[in-house]
Amino acid sequence: MRQTVLAVLCLVLLSLAVGQQTGKSAADEVIAITKAQWTAEMQKSTAEAMKNLSDEYTEFNQNYSTRVEGKAVAARLAEAEASGSGGLVAAEMANPKVQVYGDVAILSYNYMGVTKNKDGKIENTRAKSTRVYVRQGGQWHLVHANFGADPLPR
Repeated sequence: MRQTVLAVLCLVLLSLAVGQQTGKSAADEVIAITKAQWTAEMQKSTAEAMKNLSDEYTEFNQNYSTRVEGKAVAARLAEAEASGSGGLVAAEMANPKVQVYGDVAILSYNYMGVTKNKDGKIENTRAKSTRVYVRQGGQWHLVHANFGADPLPR
């Protein structure tokens, strides 16, 4: 009886350890996907930047008063932005937190970016950001994002 209890306890501890490793791996994966998207945006490679977006992707951001609806719309807006002579030159993620619930991962962070306009003027950008990823077929897909204004403190 004692050996059976010990064996069950070992299995429980092992399953908890595996679950924690899976959660950490998922967190690392969604952060890496986000950073790869930023790199693609800096290179003005819209197709690469959009490759992990779900077809049903939705987004709230400070540039539009309504929800951006669908990957196709998001891609058209990204293509238009990439066609300009300015663009993103640096992007960083501060205070990242990933919450994993099975095949869903929620990434929240403070975005710190640097953009350059067509005249070469540099501007710092900030946002309070949340991204929701769903794992389908072993791949993480971005299904929703919210990029909220983060005004400077007074």
